[in-house]
Amino acid sequence: MTTDPDIPEPPDRVRTVAPDTGSPAVRRGAVTAAGLPALRRRVTAVLIATQILGGLGVATGIALASVLAQEVSGTEALSGLAPTAMVAGTALLSMPLAALMSSRGRRPGLVLAYLVGAAGAGVVVLAAVLGSFPLLLAGMAAFGAGSSANLQARFAAADLAEPERRARAISTVVWATTIGAVLGPNIAAPAGRSVVGLGIPAAAGPFFWAAGVFLVSAATVAVLLRPDPLLTARALAEGTEEATGPEGRSLRAGVRAVRESPRARLALVTVAVSHTAMVSIMSMTPVALSHHGADITLIGLVISGHIAGMYAFSPVMGWLSDRLGRLSVIGLTVGLLALAALLAGTAGASHGRTAAGLFVLGLGWSAGLVSGSALLTDSVPQAARAAVQGLSDLTMNTAAGLGGAGAGLIVAQAGYGRLNAVGALLLIPPAVLLLLRRKSPDTTG
Repeated sequence: MTTDPDIPEPPDRVRTVAPDTGSPAVRRGAVTAAGLPALRRRVTAVLIATQILGGLGVATGIALASVLAQEVSGTEALSGLAPTAMVAGTALLSMPLAALMSSRGRRPGLVLAYLVGAAGAGVVVLAAVLGSFPLLLAGMAAFGAGSSANLQARFAAADLAEPERRARAISTVVWATTIGAVLGPNIAAPAGRSVVGLGIPAAAGPFFWAAGVFLVSAATVAVLLRPDPLLTARALAEGTEEATGPEGRSLRAGVRAVRESPRARLALVTVAVSHTAMVSIMSMTPVALSHHGADITLIGLVISGHIAGMYAFSPVMGWLSDRLGRLSVIGLTVGLLALAALLAGTAGASHGRTAAGLFVLGLGWSAGLVSGSALLTDSVPQAARAAVQGLSDLTMNTAAGLGGAGAGLIVAQAGYGRLNAVGALLLIPPAVLLLLRRKSPDTTG
């Protein structure tokens, strides 16, 4: 008899599910209900470590992506295509990674995502050395896999969490991103200087180091994320009501699971709208500030405050989601994002009001991501969760990519205030769906 550490046993029997075929198999080294608390702590610790590393790699690279694109292309007009390519890559890779996780578990999916991100970072460095802009965009798209891994980590944290603590589990992993997001831009300059002697342009230095960071993240997940949290959750749910649902774990089953659950549809729309509104408004705020005389230092402070709102308070949003219910925090999301659009959209030359609007925008995004992700996980059967979660990341990143691209056009044609008005209008669909769920007699949490 062979032993596979990724295949846990249910708490009260010795039969479990093989990762590749779904067939019953006898395994040793069972994960029992009594051992779950320790396993949860270990899984959370591994995810926090990789989230810090992955967030550091992504943030360090993003800090100089536009600058590198301008240097390689020779024109400022194409500089925005580099971060756009990364967002597109994050979206496109969401579904293949979700399919892999659905069939093989979280560990191989996260490892592959970090490896693809590392390869993408290497291609970016090569493109910088060769001066090839198309190669740069291809590398940035693959680099987006690192962001995909960070997004999927929040769902890995939810796999083994008790339902009443699921939002807090998600928010803890989201919070860990704060460290990388804050440190990344600050070490971009030293990272650039460190590679100049190797013949690599300074603006490509952060990607050189990001490749190494992603490789460390991949190794950490491969070695330490055992047993696999998703496979463990499935084995423990075997034979229970939670395990029932759409047959198979394909992406088609995931789409069907969302279509059959009004709560899942609300969660999906909430996450997508929160992300789109945040990316659209945030991406054009530096331009609006510069038009009103703000210097680079002030712009950096405003964006830093925004990032703090996004990540630093996510544990509060998780606690609220578990204590008050997911729907209540989704309502808070709508209110916060609407307030942010009002503050930023009417700020004009008031830099303080713009800063307040961006901070509240970050809070709204955090509330929407945490509560929406928890509700999505709550609302679909265990077998379809990985596929549904991949669909959520695809939807949110695709919508945000389109929103970011359209934001520039709106500001150019109608101004920053009108962009915030459009952002507020995006809140209508989740608000309507929320009201419908509130009126439903079977509404819970």
